[in-house]
Amino acid sequence: MSSTHHALGNIDCRCASAAPLPADEAQETTGLIGARLDRLPATRAIWSLVVLISLGGFFEFYELFATAYIAPGIVRSGVLHATSNNFLSLDSVASFIAAAFLGLLIGTLMFGTVADRLGRRSVFTLSLLWYTASAAIMAFQTTPLGLNFWRLMVGIGLGVELVTIDSYLSELVPKHVRGRAFALNQLVTYLAVPVIACLAWRLVPLSPFGFDGWRWVVLIGSVGAVAVWVIRLRVPESPRWLAARGRHDEANAVMEALEARVARESGAPLPSPAAETGEIVELGSLGEIFRPPYRSRTLMLSVFHVFQTVGLYGFSNWVPTFLMHQGLAVTASLAYTLGITLVMPFGPLIAMWYGDRVERKWQIVGSALLVAVAGLCFAQSRTPGLTVLTGALVTLGATTLSYNFHAYQSELYPTRVRARAIGFVYAWSRLSGIFSGFLIAYALRGGGVSAALLLIAACMGIDALVVGVLGPATRGRSLESISQ
Repeated sequence: MSSTHHALGNIDCRCASAAPLPADEAQETTGLIGARLDRLPATRAIWSLVVLISLGGFFEFYELFATAYIAPGIVRSGVLHATSNNFLSLDSVASFIAAAFLGLLIGTLMFGTVADRLGRRSVFTLSLLWYTASAAIMAFQTTPLGLNFWRLMVGIGLGVELVTIDSYLSELVPKHVRGRAFALNQLVTYLAVPVIACLAWRLVPLSPFGFDGWRWVVLIGSVGAVAVWVIRLRVPESPRWLAARGRHDEANAVMEALEARVARESGAPLPSPAAETGEIVELGSLGEIFRPPYRSRTLMLSVFHVFQTVGLYGFSNWVPTFLMHQGLAVTASLAYTLGITLVMPFGPLIAMWYGDRVERKWQIVGSALLVAVAGLCFAQSRTPGLTVLTGALVTLGATTLSYNFHAYQSELYPTRVRARAIGFVYAWSRLSGIFSGFLIAYALRGGGVSAALLLIAACMGIDALVVGVLGPATRGRSLESISQ
């Protein structure tokens, strides 16, 4: 590791900065830091930071998608039951799922402010350690109460992690690669799906060394998170956050280390930073997101997240059930589902090519409509080829939508409240996630697969409408200009 690289990841951002600058000079400094970041070419240093930050999202998806794969093992071990006579029973798989979403809700809504106050890097690291410890303890639980409590703790850690990832990533990458950076981020996270599927396939039916296979799957995730935490020591604090907190000397030190490495890798002098109006240096408050110009953005994203969860999880979690309702045997439905699931990483992979060429809001609109139309076609398909094709198109649309809204919501607010704003609007998706399964089940019971897919299409149509009407343009714009 080069000395510059070492300095980049280990700059001490806890030291006291010089005396505070006058308000106008402080605002000018935040603009200069943003301009220095935005003029950087996308070298290996930039993409390395993106990958390191994205690994936290990998473990969130590992945990979320693990439910479907480890639930049969938990039931077989006698800790939980597959169903229960009581709606809110704590000894069923439903309680295990609810505990995860409740933890994510608490993490995103109540702890988003921590990343704005303490910094992206420190919260980023602590939340991953929280997940690691909670998951390791959860793997040894033998009672429903203990299992669900530690599942709740896991969800809290991952909820904080996800809010911080979106803020961190948007602030570190240049504006001309922001779309591709979030596409790569989602590519890394979606790789967790085939990983968890393969691990569960090999381990859940077994009890290596007398230890239930599902417990091994959980422990592997926690051990991997420890390794990632060590790697993340190479990631610096967000210079935009440091500048927004008035810690200009530290922000400058991070920028100098990053600029030195990028210049060396590009083999050419860096271009001069363009003049940019900076953000006002102040603490900020959550109330800001309910005042112009952010009020309409907050309304748009809140409505969007209520419906996107029903649309996206409503399809991915219910594909095998939809197929069985269409007359397929369990084995065949699972085989089809596997084929559809393997498409997941390809949405963000393809977006690496066009992510910064097309306006973000229209990518969201287009992908939402693709999910709606392909979903309705899926409901009418009766041949294997058409079923897999339409299911794959829904999956491509869903993963494209996911990468876009993670990028979009992080662009629309100033640095001083970015994590809190993301936490608030994203919490609506966690809340609706708790009830989305009940809505899909009701539609499926009342009108079959066509009714369930019509509900999903309607949710995606609402998302396309609200973003298309209320969403501001962000392509090629600096975070500082978008937040004005």
